[in-house]
Amino acid sequence: QVQLVESGGGLVQPGGSLRLSCAASGFTFSRTVMSWYRQAPGKERELVALSTIGGSSTNYADSVKGRFTISRDNAKNTVYLQMNSLKPEDTAVYSCKAHLRVVLGIDYWGPGTQVTVSS
Repeated sequence: QVQLVESGGGLVQPGGSLRLSCAASGFTFSRTVMSWYRQAPGKERELVALSTIGGSSTNYADSVKGRFTISRDNAKNTVYLQMNSLKPEDTAVYSCKAHLRVVLGIDYWGPGTQVTVSS
């Protein structure tokens, strides 16, 4: 079965960095679009970054461009989100998503990892 497990969240000071990981299993990772979303308290979930099949192309929310980088290791079935120059407004639960709707009928989500940016 499809499984996504995020890790790497935590508490960091403004200006600091974190790297999130999402380990995937149960599907052909290298042929699947992967993305990171986040949801802050009282706000709607928003797309943060997306990696196309094979990682040949990426997209970012305007609010994180130049600070966050999405990457993937197809040999390890893992997608990463490197977050630099973190701001308090980056505080949210971050989740990875496997875009499997076309193949399996639905997309799959990980449970999420909390990122808190505070001094």
